[in-house]
Amino acid sequence: MNRLVIDMDRCKACRLCMKACNRALLDLSEDLNAKGYHPVGIKEIEKCTACGLCAVVCPEGAISVYKALKKAG
Repeated sequence: MNRLVIDMDRCKACRLCMKACNRALLDLSEDLNAKGYHPVGIKEIEKCTACGLCAVVCPEGAISVYKALKKAG
């Protein structure tokens, strides 16, 4: 399964990743981080294709994307 890791304390809720996600899987959290922002979170991780667009546009470098390897055979 693909994995998306968001450093909640680095996120400043700029929403650039939300605009970049072509599947609309990112949304702002109800919780506040240490800086007082509502960090972004992912809904329905199983629908994530790990394209990495969200990580590329994040100015804070708060998102890391890991694509699952397919098993041979």
